[in-house]
Amino acid sequence: MKQVYLDNAATTKIRQEVIDVMTTCLVQNYGNASSTHRFGRSSKTLIESARKKIATCLNASASEIIYTSGGTEANNLVLISAVRDLGVKRIITTKIEHHAVLNTVLHLNETHDVEVVYLDIDKQGDINLSQLEVLLQTKVKTLVSLMHINNEIGNVLDIKAVANMCQLNDALFHSDTVQSIGHYAIDLQETPIDFLVASAHKFHGPKGVGFLFVRKNIGLNPLIHGGEQERGLRAGTESLHNIIGMQEALSLSYNKLIAEEEYIKTLKTYFISKLEQAIPGVTFNGKSGFLEQSAYTIINVCLPFKTDASGMLLFQLDLKGIACSRGSACQSGSSKKSHVLLEFLDKQDLEKPSLRFSLSIFNTIDDIDYTVQVLKNMF
Repeated sequence: MKQVYLDNAATTKIRQEVIDVMTTCLVQNYGNASSTHRFGRSSKTLIESARKKIATCLNASASEIIYTSGGTEANNLVLISAVRDLGVKRIITTKIEHHAVLNTVLHLNETHDVEVVYLDIDKQGDINLSQLEVLLQTKVKTLVSLMHINNEIGNVLDIKAVANMCQLNDALFHSDTVQSIGHYAIDLQETPIDFLVASAHKFHGPKGVGFLFVRKNIGLNPLIHGGEQERGLRAGTESLHNIIGMQEALSLSYNKLIAEEEYIKTLKTYFISKLEQAIPGVTFNGKSGFLEQSAYTIINVCLPFKTDASGMLLFQLDLKGIACSRGSACQSGSSKKSHVLLEFLDKQDLEKPSLRFSLSIFNTIDDIDYTVQVLKNMF
């Protein structure tokens, strides 16, 4: 049976080059980076070299990169420390963020009485930036937390405009860029983001490792206490092979960025066209059907059935060897409708099944032809 993986927004296949450098590291570099002997010093050198290379990809300083276990930990560190240690009294966000942000913000509202303001979302899933501008004119210590690319519908935030708006109004800006790092170039000298979050497994690196960008002298304090690793911000022995793998994956992604983006855009354009031809009445949620207005890796499809049968559709597709999703992988065990789609789809479209297909460099035209044919046969 043909195997087609179209769930790259959940996680990606590790590049062979990444596996190779990680394997070499596991065999040759087993010293604890906190040890003072040569084995430890060798590991420490690799960690700091990787930090510099990651920073170079983002045009940041190496001292601004903090290793974490992934996006969820990094989001928690920023949000909790901002309220606990930086005096933030208000968080402005949306109800279509990843649950790593939504649930942390809710926790802070309940435990620290921080004010939470949710921005309005229009019928295409876009954020009301005019509303944000008005809100920022109220001078209360504020953190704005908005994801760069929505992980379900692929809508792209004008991250530079928001960063400049926050800077002009003395607000802190945190962005979950888990779906964009490794796929889009972000210059942190030109874009005044205060906190940026990334996860290696979204750009063909290993799971269980990510990083946080913290602009200099902001003053976060740790969530995890212990040793002095990561400049005191994240205690615990560093996962050297994962860090090396993450750096290799990020460097490869940016070295190949233009060519791979063009290839995946070709796949997305073809996918949209084939779906429209094969399934009359198919629509695309958010702006995912518009190539230049959404992430080139994500398509969120609303199928013209009259009942919410997406769970059964996923099962049927899986039986045919096709992997996709209804939305965020961390909510895959839930029977609830997508919290993202609930915010802007009308009742009629919410009753139809929606599926998220997400692409990578490892997909092919044959994958798309097979998937569309299987979907067509389900009608």
